[in-house]
Order: sequence, then structure tokens, then C-alpha cells
Amino acid sequence: MLKVGSLYGPVQEDLRLVEDTFDQIKSVEEFPMLSKMLGQILGGTGKQLRPAIALLAGKFGDYRTELHVPLAASIELLHTATLVHDDVIDASPSRRGRPTANELFNNSAAVMLGDYMFAHAADLIARTDNTAVVRLFAKTIMKIASGELHQDMSAYDYGQDTMAYFGRIEGKTASLFATSAEGGAMVARCSGGEREALRSYGLNIGMAFQVVDDILDFAGDEDEMGKPIGSDLMQGTLTLPSLLLMERHPKDNPVKKAFRTKKPRSEHVAEAVYMVLNSDILNEVYDVARDFRDRALQALAPLPAGAARTALEDIGEYVLKRRS
Repeated sequence: MLKVGSLYGPVQEDLRLVEDTFDQIKSVEEFPMLSKMLGQILGGTGKQLRPAIALLAGKFGDYRTELHVPLAASIELLHTATLVHDDVIDASPSRRGRPTANELFNNSAAVMLGDYMFAHAADLIARTDNTAVVRLFAKTIMKIASGELHQDMSAYDYGQDTMAYFGRIEGKTASLFATSAEGGAMVARCSGGEREALRSYGLNIGMAFQVVDDILDFAGDEDEMGKPIGSDLMQGTLTLPSLLLMERHPKDNPVKKAFRTKKPRSEHVAEAVYMVLNSDILNEVYDVARDFRDRALQALAPLPAGAARTALEDIGEYVLKRRS
């Protein structure tokens, strides 16, 4: 299996500059407590898929480290800020095996920390000195917030369909992948066709990423993921495996039983997980993820071959096979 560290070849060094940017953000000399909070949250940055995609997209045009690194850092900071707010909403004590901000501090402090990170992300994106990119960034925040609102307001609603699901994950997850790729292309002054190809790549990779995430909620390793199996169902979130389970068992269904009370019992969630695992549902869902990945690779077809395109193709392979 491809390892994350070997994926990003032509931008690996600049990803270290993204990390250096985070180190600077974490250093707030006049407010040591804020420094400590930022250090706790930014100390466990993940696979850096989104910033890597932004940097790789820039390689198809006029790549400028002094502009692309702030862009990439802003995207990862925005992503992390949304997670901080999500954890407050969900009252999550941990994420990926690490304590959340609301667990370490309190809800009020965590919300304000997320706000601070949003503001810092906006400052970073402004350093691109590109009004169109700033507008794209703002619109993406609105899409993410809209996706999260849809998820929150539809919690425990078992009357949803797959179209609503795809619309929700496009907003909450895929939109930032799309912006990563399109933003990198815009800063590099790529042509309209190149920009659209890269945006399509990012959007479809983001969709594949979330669908795989939903598979792992049923079939992943709890230690690797840092969360219990069935977490989405416990929080009232319908994902594609759950939707397919309800389609196949419209009458006697543990998901409906769990959601009717809005306080899912562990035995109902366990039953739903068991039924999904003992069917071909996850194979069908995996086919959906593969289809999104294939669309992403097809979007790259007009772009010139080279190290950047190969890295983007490898990211597509990694997204399908990741385990956390």
C-alpha cells in the first residue's frame, strides 16, 4: 500500500514549509495560554492531503512558493478549525486518538479557538494577494457550514435519500478538496481549462474520501481511527451504508429503531453494523468510492504528464485504500 510520506514527491519540501507556518501560528508570545491551546490542536496535523493537493495543482502553472505555501497552510488551518467546532457540537472527547479542544479546555474556549483559527486562515489566504482566491475561500466556508447545518438539522431523520447524502458530503467534505485544487491552479495562473480539470479532480477525490470514511465507520479499526465503530449512527448521521441497509430492509431495521428515540442504544447500532458487515453493502459502497476516484483521474487527462500528475493519481489510489 502507498504510504502517505511517499505520495507528495515534487511538493514534499514545501509541505515542510507548511508545517513551519503552523509552528509560527502556534507561537503567540503575548498570550501563552493561546499558544498552548494551538500547540495541542495543531500538534497532530494529519496526512496533509488538502494542502498537498493545493501545492501539486500549482505545479501545472506558475508555481510560487511564497504564495502557494500560505494558500496550502490556510486550507489545512480552515479544515482543522471546522473540526474544532464539529467536536464542540458533537461533544466528542477525542479525535484520531487525541483529546479534542473541548475536552482539554471547555466548550467556550474551543469555539473561540476555532474562530481564531478561521481568522488566521483568512489572513493566510489574503497573502496570495488574489481577490478571486479570497472569494473562493469565503464561498467554500459557506458551503462547509451549509453542509454541516444540513447534517445537524437532519440528525436522526431516517427519511433521507442518497441524493441528500451526496449533496451533504459535497458541502461538508468535497468542497474543500475542490477548493484546494482550484485555489492552487488559480494562484499559479493556470488556464480556465486546467483550473476546471483540477477542480473536478479535487471534488471527486473529496467525494471518494468521504465515502471511504463512511465505510471505515463500519469496518475500520477503532485504534487506527481513534473512534468507536458506528460513531456516525450514534450521533444520528445517516451515511451511504446505512441508507442502503434501510433500502434493503425497509420494515425491520435497526437504524429506524435507533433514530426514533433520538437516543440510539448501543445494541441497535451494533445490530446495524452486524447486518451491514454480513452483506455485500460495503462492496457496493466501495464501488461508489471507486467511481468517484475514477472520475477524478479522468479529470486529469487533459493535464500534462509529469511528477505532479503522478502524485495526484497516487493520492487517488491512497484515498481508496486508506485505513484511517
